[in-house]
Amino acid sequence: MVSIIVRTKNEERWISLCLKAIFNQDYKDFEVIIVDNKSTDATVAKAKAFNVKIVNIEEYLPGRALNIGISHSQGKFLCFLSGHCIPVDNSWLTNLMRNFNDEQAAGVYGRQEPMSSTSDVDKRDLLNLFGLDKKIQIRDSFFHNANSMIKRDIWEKVPFDEKVTNIEDRVWAAQVLKRGYKIIYEPEASVYHYHGVHQNNNPKRCYNVVKILESLSPRENKLDIQNMNVVALIPVKGNIQYLNDRPLIEYTIERCKQSKYVKRTFISTDNSQLAELTKTLGAEAPFLRPKELSSEFVDLEKVLQFSLESIEKLGIFPDILVVLEVTYPFRKKGLIDSMIEQLIEKGLDSVVPVKPEYRSCWINKDNHISRIDDGFMPRSVKEPLYLGTVGLACITHPVFIREGRRLGDKVGFVEIDDPCSSLEVRNTNDLELVEKIIPGWWKKNS
Repeated sequence: MVSIIVRTKNEERWISLCLKAIFNQDYKDFEVIIVDNKSTDATVAKAKAFNVKIVNIEEYLPGRALNIGISHSQGKFLCFLSGHCIPVDNSWLTNLMRNFNDEQAAGVYGRQEPMSSTSDVDKRDLLNLFGLDKKIQIRDSFFHNANSMIKRDIWEKVPFDEKVTNIEDRVWAAQVLKRGYKIIYEPEASVYHYHGVHQNNNPKRCYNVVKILESLSPRENKLDIQNMNVVALIPVKGNIQYLNDRPLIEYTIERCKQSKYVKRTFISTDNSQLAELTKTLGAEAPFLRPKELSSEFVDLEKVLQFSLESIEKLGIFPDILVVLEVTYPFRKKGLIDSMIEQLIEKGLDSVVPVKPEYRSCWINKDNHISRIDDGFMPRSVKEPLYLGTVGLACITHPVFIREGRRLGDKVGFVEIDDPCSSLEVRNTNDLELVEKIIPGWWKKNS
């Protein structure tokens, strides 16, 4: 006998069509178990019109729902069908069953075809994924429980994972393949599927699926940073400033020299004396920028554009740019490298350091004051706002600098836990404060 497990939640639009197609199959030795997750529509009422067993569950996890349904079943073979899937013809069940003539077959999954009302995104995915050729899989763990069948005796050895939030089918398939079994794709066992496999690219679902897939195949697929041309760029204007008898810029250059990824450090300045000084501190031959780029009305992005053009005229083409401002002397050792690593590991456009802020925050726009934090509540449950300290370090790609911006669209954060890191030297008062702190701080963090 075959036990057909149908998972449902608010499927009143489809459930009658689904069950009619099941009970019209030419293979008749089956039972149907509905596993319903608190439907609030007419799903259960419509299902009761058929000869089915209904099992109610309170909390839904895909593998747990299947295991509960199976625990109420009796069949030697276990068939799984989503409540919004409709078998295309009367031989659907027979076409799944026939594949178990192969003793090594652990699971069979069938074709999924879009409905006319399926979104174009889901139509594309279904048509691309489920082709017309039968497949025998001995390494590929793709499997789909919207339309599938497995052996009960194998499920008893390898039940479905009850903790994963998505793709319990692929997790199960990966485990049985490791035991030497096969997975079979049978295109003749076809169903109409309304949602599609990615459910219209729901972002949260995509994130969860990717995390699980990466855990099934934990291959390192990161770019090798050591083979990338990482260039630091330090824009600075005006006279030479000193902090505790050291040039202020020296603190920034030193962190670049300590980085294991930064290959070269360039200074963009409007001061020829400062330019000569930086050569002795370990920077590349600096370049002077036009005076008009030092106007207080010119934004830093214009300076960075000019600076990148100057670097590329030397025949040097950075893969990654590290933009640092000299006004931030409290830059912890290793910060630059950790930000570069995050950029590569997460495939980000840009990475910036941020400071979490839990205090009350308002914005005044057109004389209208609006609060932008979550209000008064315990810090332990409050979502912070993040204050950017982009001058401390900005890791980005040259393409964005060329476009006249520092940051791309996909930005990552590195949280700064040192309260000194956000301190700037902008005026005499800043200098007096920083001079008291920096000797001990730099000694501790060198």
